[in-house]
Amino acid sequence: MKRGFYLKLAWTGIRKNKRLYTPYLLTCIGMVMMYYVVTFLSNCQVLESMRGGMTLQSMLNFGSWVIGIFALIFLFYTNSFLIRRRKKEFGLYNILGMGKGNLAHILLWESLLVAGIALAAGLLVGIVISKLAELGMVNLVNGDITFTISLSPDAVMKTLLLFAVIFFLLLLNSLRQIHLTNPIELLHSENTGEKPPKANWLFAIAGVAILGIAYFIALTIEDPVEALVWFFAAVIMVIVSTYLLFVSGSVALCRALQKNKKYYYKTNHFVSVSSMVYRMKRNGAGLASICILYTMVLVMLSTTVCLYLGTEDTLRTRYPRNITIKAMVSDLETLNSEKPQAITKLSEQAVTDNNQEMKNILNYRAASASGFFDHGTIRIGEERFYDSQLDVSEMWSFYVVPIEDYNRMTQSNEELKPGEAIIYTTRPDAVSDTIAIENAGPLTVKKSISDFADYDIYPDSTYPTLYVFVSEYEEYLKPLLQVTTENEPSPVGLNWYYGFDMDCDDETQIKIDKEIQKKISQLPRDNTENYFELWSQSVAVNRSEFYINNGGLFFLALVLGVVFLFAAVLIVYYKQISEGYEDQSRFEIMQKVGMTKKEIRKSINSQVLTVFFLPIITAGVHLAFAFPMISKLLVLFGLTNTKLLIWVTMACYLIFALFYILVYRITSRAYYSIVSGAKEENI
Repeated sequence: MKRGFYLKLAWTGIRKNKRLYTPYLLTCIGMVMMYYVVTFLSNCQVLESMRGGMTLQSMLNFGSWVIGIFALIFLFYTNSFLIRRRKKEFGLYNILGMGKGNLAHILLWESLLVAGIALAAGLLVGIVISKLAELGMVNLVNGDITFTISLSPDAVMKTLLLFAVIFFLLLLNSLRQIHLTNPIELLHSENTGEKPPKANWLFAIAGVAILGIAYFIALTIEDPVEALVWFFAAVIMVIVSTYLLFVSGSVALCRALQKNKKYYYKTNHFVSVSSMVYRMKRNGAGLASICILYTMVLVMLSTTVCLYLGTEDTLRTRYPRNITIKAMVSDLETLNSEKPQAITKLSEQAVTDNNQEMKNILNYRAASASGFFDHGTIRIGEERFYDSQLDVSEMWSFYVVPIEDYNRMTQSNEELKPGEAIIYTTRPDAVSDTIAIENAGPLTVKKSISDFADYDIYPDSTYPTLYVFVSEYEEYLKPLLQVTTENEPSPVGLNWYYGFDMDCDDETQIKIDKEIQKKISQLPRDNTENYFELWSQSVAVNRSEFYINNGGLFFLALVLGVVFLFAAVLIVYYKQISEGYEDQSRFEIMQKVGMTKKEIRKSINSQVLTVFFLPIITAGVHLAFAFPMISKLLVLFGLTNTKLLIWVTMACYLIFALFYILVYRITSRAYYSIVSGAKEENI
């Protein structure tokens, strides 16, 4: 044959089928671009040099794996659709004398052309976009960078290698499909009918049951740690149930519509429902995929946007003061020694030397432990806790604080008799009028307060918290300190907490924090067995790391969201195109028997509107039921601003709903142009 013959046929095939290949090429280019950008950022030295940059790059490296695996799966789906649509054309070539070897040459050249265009354009755009992404990434995490175009040879090689393998596997899959099909089947592939699938009520009921269980889990779990344990199980159940309901339940819905004579026996409904029922099994899987993809995007974006916007709230929740000093001591004598007062004076001196003033001072002693709340008694010596054989929802954190420290911090004048206590708890419904801690004896609750949250050293604790303020502090603690377990001598820790706020910038805060640490390190050491171990925390020091983590999660969610949107839009588009070609002959017959274009338009809208908006509506329902679990998971990240999560989630859903409507308008127009032969007419 003439040199370049196969290349010409391959290029002609792509050009003549531009309605199919244009979105496919754009998707391939987008996948290549996204993979290169994320791979580039995962090896970017600018990010690596930043505080917390290694963590950010680990997240981005994970994202590159997700994009790579998803690209392989999704491009297989789209390529299979293209081959299915081209089978008639290949069958014609076969009938005209071309063997399957000749068809293989055409497919080889088509694959090379698509791969070449996708890799060249994707890498070119990716190289440009990568720097913009780097600037955006650094801006998100409050970093500093100048604009210079750079190329990552390692990212280029990884991208070329990955997509070369993907396109090679796509070629093998295409050759397999052509090889296993005879010429007659190829020629008549579009006319091959499907038996109407039966409504599988067993699968439909199973889908409802599984979805109900998943929703029940999401609504009933109260403990954040338990929510984390059950989250992935709930996600799997939602995915499985969604596919079962869309594949089996949708068929049942069509059957129900057919039995409704008032609805079914109308021109537009009759045609649309009849059309849907014959292919709903295949469409159901596609619609379920769209629903799952949109749900994933909505969950990822709403949570990460909320985390990023709520970074300052998270910082304040995690660190109740600008600078906080925590001390763990060996015994009561060390706790009541002069060391806390010495550290307090050194801190005051460092703040004064920098012309600053302490505010909202935190200063108290506390005995702390974790245990189980059992009918008014806190058990701290339970062996099952230390053997990790427990229900996490039963665990509490508790603190015993001297009443004099409480009075000093809150400027109160509370008096307590022996056997009396004032309490603060995050779960007031679980505490009665009397409480007891192990073998320390019962305490009568004189008063329960609600204004100690600002002094809570661990306000983001995932467990219920109980503060007990008592008189005769040392006498009350002695029996508690005698409690032992098999694994450690005492489950009770003795601590001192000291912290304060300042009205100054981060640079000044960091400077003061370093001066305090330096002064503390110069204090004389105790050579006895008693210990006084100190930890210093600063909001300013940790702010950059928080912004890197939250900004990195937001950026990664944005990238993955764009990738998943590519997929969802392409599934929708190909679904509409596929149905358009399959319905073309059917609507031609309808026009010949008297059906007007207006009636065709109504029928199309009836079919599309019935099916098209089901995924986005179902995604909204999934998101609504998942909201309680998501809000509890965010507590693990230190975010307790539920109002922010509500507004962000609603905004994300509204934006995606508007985007979905736009996709509907574009794809339904393409569908109509195919089935009616109108090139430019709008629906």
